Amino acid sequence: MGFVSSIGNDGDAVADSLIHLRHGIEQYPPFDKPDSPVKVLGTIKGFEVDSIDFEDWTYPERYRIKREVLRGLAPHGVYAYCSMLQAIEDAGLDQPDISNGLTGLYAASAGSPFLMRQNFDRMDRLGVMRCSPTGIVASIAGTLNFNLVAAFQIRGVSCGFSSACASSGHGIGYAMEDIRSGRQKRVFVVGAEDCNRYSILPFAGMRALSLKTDPTQASQPFDVDRSGFVGTGGACVMVLESEDEVERRGVAPYAELAGWGQASDGHNVAMSHPDGIGLRDAMRLAINDASLQVGDINHINAHATSTSIGDISEVRAIKSVFGVDHDRPLVSSTKALTGHGLSLSSVLEAGFVALGMRRGFTPGSAHIRNLDPECEGVAILRETIGTSPDYALCNSSGFGGSNVVIVLKKN
Repeated sequence: MGFVSSIGNDGDAVADSLIHLRHGIEQYPPFDKPDSPVKVLGTIKGFEVDSIDFEDWTYPERYRIKREVLRGLAPHGVYAYCSMLQAIEDAGLDQPDISNGLTGLYAASAGSPFLMRQNFDRMDRLGVMRCSPTGIVASIAGTLNFNLVAAFQIRGVSCGFSSACASSGHGIGYAMEDIRSGRQKRVFVVGAEDCNRYSILPFAGMRALSLKTDPTQASQPFDVDRSGFVGTGGACVMVLESEDEVERRGVAPYAELAGWGQASDGHNVAMSHPDGIGLRDAMRLAINDASLQVGDINHINAHATSTSIGDISEVRAIKSVFGVDHDRPLVSSTKALTGHGLSLSSVLEAGFVALGMRRGFTPGSAHIRNLDPECEGVAILRETIGTSPDYALCNSSGFGGSNVVIVLKKN
């Protein structure tokens, strides 16, 4: 795996933040304007990619990105490229492992509203023929798969997923299907998002963002005083491989992908069904796909973003699947630490759970001061504990009521 996130830019840093419930949210200077009631962001440290000119961008010295690659990337493409390099090193992959017809890449992002705006502005100011030659491939929703497939010479499957906050979950699920069927032996699953004014602030119009200015109170999943999500960006790359390929290479996986499920609410373009019927069905399908029973699940990394409607919808879905049990499964939302990574969140949070499975911890749900009474009967984990689950669910929900659930098994 590879990580660029608000709580750390590699597995060690991320694990340390999760164990100690150290958040990555802070007041963000570009939001410090009279027209912005939103003040905080899950910021990405060590990267400066806010300029409209890629020549001005900086990133950690350990990475090298060729100019001809960099000019086609969005800000989140830089995060993703660096995460790819981490994941390749972490997995011990050589170029023949990466560039062959049985290794593919699935990606998820919303594109780059920041660069899209700059491209339109340049066209209107300077004329159509002065558009940047890489403007399209750097800014539209497929930018990750376009650039990464070319840069890393991927020759297997490649596709971008666009189901909002469930996008990278769909990438994981369909990568599993490709590997199960034998069509691929390895798939990189990539999620990434910009982390700036243009990728986050438009959600304020939906009344979805927290307006709190204290970083320790802004993202509070399951708290009665939650008031909206905190935005973030970054990237995560997960390397999925068949068991045969793992055995051939002699490597130790973080965890096993045991199953997945997806279902839709069929209810509202923006809000979850009040009773979480799509997520309920997706959890049941995922558990069945993994050939498990409900009682086998020890932990749920909840989608819970800290919105008033969404968190309770998910709590009701959990109760409908698992009943009212104060002991299990343990439920937490790591978005209290990171903020909400949008289409990145599924693979990022599955990565968190996999880290915990390898290193022996289960991340807690931070910043809860007054637990919402609706959570009564659900085992909300408020501190990180020093044991890891045998089986965990990773929940994701997107616009239109699109729900994806991934089942992870301890290796």
